Amino acid sequence: MHTHDPAEWGHDHVFDRGNHAGERGTRLVVGITAATMLVEVAAGGFFNSMALLADGLHMSSHAVAIGLSAFAYAAARRHARDPRYAFGTWKIEVLGGFASAIFLLGVAALMGVGSIERLLEPQPIHYREALLIAVIGLAVNLLSARILGAAHHGGQGSHEAGHHAHDHPAGEHRHGHRDDLNLKSAYFHVLADAATSVAAIAALAGGWLLGWSWLDPVMGIVGAIVVAVWARGLIAETSKVLLDREMDHPVVDEIRAVIAEHGAASQTLIADLHVWRVGRGSYACALSLVTHDAGLTPAQVRAWLSIHAEIVHSTIEIQRCPVTG
Repeated sequence: MHTHDPAEWGHDHVFDRGNHAGERGTRLVVGITAATMLVEVAAGGFFNSMALLADGLHMSSHAVAIGLSAFAYAAARRHARDPRYAFGTWKIEVLGGFASAIFLLGVAALMGVGSIERLLEPQPIHYREALLIAVIGLAVNLLSARILGAAHHGGQGSHEAGHHAHDHPAGEHRHGHRDDLNLKSAYFHVLADAATSVAAIAALAGGWLLGWSWLDPVMGIVGAIVVAVWARGLIAETSKVLLDREMDHPVVDEIRAVIAEHGAASQTLIADLHVWRVGRGSYACALSLVTHDAGLTPAQVRAWLSIHAEIVHSTIEIQRCPVTG
């Protein structure tokens, strides 16, 4: 016996419609970042500061990357009702986060190379003017981080309301792992910008007050390393979702525990189990059981699993063993 649960599709077929607050936030941040980037790049070239120029170029790449995040939100929303997407369009957002992280890694490499070149061939810097621009850049980054942080919390609330409107049983266990990875990638870009702005300020202040001209390119290298580490972590997190590498998630052990508890009397065992994520906190599973219970049905198994509301879709196959004796 091999069935899907048609009743599950009584909920919205699209498990994740996207974070509207995240989309609005990323669009606003793109505009702010692009405007500040133009000022920093021009000032970095004019005042001859590698740290400031790196910060501006870094910010320009982030304007593109955050724009990618905004595009991913729009694409996910536009195709939300397209039946060709079996589990909705949430992974478009994850793909946007992955692409943004790859872009961020490339930016880190360019920052590092440019800083090393300037370290080997130092040039005079207009510290006072460059420092002022760097401080303005940091203020803009902090404002952008605040906007995206508010979008994250707002999106979580709308997600809960929009995708889990049904009542949950008292005491049910819910997992974290509900991050909007697209919004997270945009947020990481802003944090990386803030880090390079802080590095630029420290480098310019040190060069101006202490005469340490080498500090400017060194801080560019440090900023590149920090950005690369963040990008690597985000690439690992998004690729895990895109490749459906979720069999080490706690929900897998919970499914096994439920079957072991309810199927012990009838010697019902799991023959095969596959679990994958279809939303920020939503999972689908394909479950094959071997049982001595002649009356066991997929509906009963779904009732067993219903204590874990994050399992929003299940395909259950039951293979019956003949009763001996």
